[in-house]
Amino acid sequence: MKIQSAAMRNTRSSLLLGCVLLCSASLLYLGMSGTECPPKSHRYRWMELNLGSANQSLPLSEHFPEDTPLIFIGGFPRSGTTLMRVMLDAHNAVRCGEETRVIPRLLAMRATWSRSVKERIRLDEAGVTDQVLDSAVRAFLLEVIVGHGEPAPHLCNKDPFALKSLSYLARIFPKAKFVLMLRDGRAVVHSMISRKVTISGFDLNNYRDCMTKWSSAMETMFSQCQAAGEDRCLPIYYELLVLHPEEEMRNLLHFLNLQWDPSVLHHEELIGKDGGVSLSKVERSTDQVMRPVNTDALSKWVGNIPSDVMSDMAQIAPMLARLGYDPHANPPDYTRPQPMVSRFNYSQVG
Repeated sequence: MKIQSAAMRNTRSSLLLGCVLLCSASLLYLGMSGTECPPKSHRYRWMELNLGSANQSLPLSEHFPEDTPLIFIGGFPRSGTTLMRVMLDAHNAVRCGEETRVIPRLLAMRATWSRSVKERIRLDEAGVTDQVLDSAVRAFLLEVIVGHGEPAPHLCNKDPFALKSLSYLARIFPKAKFVLMLRDGRAVVHSMISRKVTISGFDLNNYRDCMTKWSSAMETMFSQCQAAGEDRCLPIYYELLVLHPEEEMRNLLHFLNLQWDPSVLHHEELIGKDGGVSLSKVERSTDQVMRPVNTDALSKWVGNIPSDVMSDMAQIAPMLARLGYDPHANPPDYTRPQPMVSRFNYSQVG
C-alpha cells in the first residue's frame, strides 16, 4: 500500500513538473513572439510617409484628410488607360497599381441614390444625409486606394469608368486631378470586339450599337472633364501619347506638379521590380503593356468595320468629331496633331 502511494505521489509530481515546464515554454514562446513586430500594412506605411506619424487607433478621417491629393486615370476601356497608368507607375514618386474594380461600382451606387427622389427622402428621414454618404464614400475610396498597393508620395487610381463620376469625385476630393484618356472610338470598338472585351450593355456582335454607346459614354466623361476645368482635368490622346511619348508625358507631369523622371518612358524595364510596375494577370491589357510604347495598334481597325456603319459614322458617333477625329477619314492620319482638339482650349469643343 505504501509502495502504491509513493508511486502515485511520484506520478503526480511528474505531471506537475511537466505542466510547469509546458507553461514556461509557452510563456517563453509568447514572449519571444511578442518581440517580433508584424509587418506594417500599406495603409500604415503610407501614413508614416505622408503624414509624418501614424496611429492606427485614430479614426479614419484623421488618417486620410479630406484634401488628400489623388490622381484619377479614366476613360473608355481600350483607350490606353492601362498604358497611361503603367507609365505613371514608373515614376519614382507615384503608385497607381491595378484596377480595383470596386470603386466604379460604389460610385454608381452613390449616383443611383442621388437620382432617386424617393430614396433621397428616405435616407434624409433616416439621418443619412448627403454629407454622411459623401464622408463614407470618401473614406471607402481612400482606404481602397491607399491599401491595395505599396505606399508612395503620390497615389493614383485607374478604374476606367470611375470618371463617369468625375464631377462627384472632384467635389469630394478638392485637390484631386484627373487624366482622361481619349482614343478614336473606331479603334476602341474594334479592339473590344476582336478581343471579346465584355462591357455590360454592349452587343459585341453589333458595331453600330457599340459605336453609339461609346459615343454616349465619352460625352458623359468629356463633358465632366470640361466642367472641372483645365487645372483639374487633362485629356490625353492615346494617338499622341504613343507617337510623341516624351512630349505628352512632360505635359502630364507638369499638369500633376511632378518632377520629370525619364523612367516613365521605359515602364517595361520596371515591371515586377520593387517600387516599379505591378501588373494584374487578369487585366486584358497586361500583355500589351509589357512591351515598350509602340504604335502597332493605331490603325488595326481599318477595313474591319462594316461599310454601312462607316457611312453613317458621323451620325452614329458624334463624339468622334467633337473630340477632333474625322469620322469620314478611313484611315485617319494620326501623325498630324492639327485635327485634334486643343486639350486646353475648351472653346473649340461643343
